[in-house]
Amino acid sequence: MTRVLVRTDDEVYRVDSVWLGPPRATFPWRARYVSYGLGLLVMIVVMFLQRRIGIGLDFFSVAWALIITVLSTRFLGQRIDYERPLGQVVALFRHELSGPRRRTAVAGGAVRSEHVAVRPARVRAWTGRTATRPARRQKRAKGQARAVR
Repeated sequence: MTRVLVRTDDEVYRVDSVWLGPPRATFPWRARYVSYGLGLLVMIVVMFLQRRIGIGLDFFSVAWALIITVLSTRFLGQRIDYERPLGQVVALFRHELSGPRRRTAVAGGAVRSEHVAVRPARVRAWTGRTATRPARRQKRAKGQARAVR
């Protein structure tokens, strides 16, 4: 029996689509195209959160926003590849947040009757009617109004 080695096309997908920059003036880092878009979105979110917290727009706030953006983009970029694209990671995160959870909080509590007013029961007088069948309603003719009691 002979063994056959089947080559897969994984090498094609492992190639990152990377823009290195113009000829003879490349960037000092390697980043995939998706990282630039992700970094832009993260930078906008970080800057928005800084303004909502009350941090003003100055050199240090922009510098910290850039540092946070680079770190979070690198963190997210390690989890994004050709087998798990950005859309799938975002959908997974959304499903994790909105998924059904087991209820741990106790619903209700001890039942107490202090707030209920208790009175002696009323005795109903006997009217002489037997409790057979309720009286039947009579059909109204068209246009006949209902009697208000």
